[in-house]
Amino acid sequence: MHFVKDVKYLSEYKLLLSFEDGSLRQVDLAPHLDGEVFESLKDLSNFKSVHLNSDLDTIVWKNGADFDEEIGIGFRRLYNRGARPTLTLGA
Repeated sequence: MHFVKDVKYLSEYKLLLSFEDGSLRQVDLAPHLDGEVFESLKDLSNFKSVHLNSDLDTIVWKNGADFDEEIGIGFRRLYNRGARPTLTLGA
């Protein structure tokens, strides 16, 4: 199974994810910022605080939000599809 090794903020709600094998994938999380814990991430200054939690192999924010379970499956699907430039949950 592949896992996220690094994350970089790009613009708006877009991130660049680096995987352990060196591959890169761009994701747009704008459509997925629903719910109380993600509400504050709609403020770009909060969204830009994204960083990698290497213990969980996922991305997290300083407010405690993470996409460990819900979007982790999406990350694996994104990786396996290779050429897809954006993340689609549940696809």
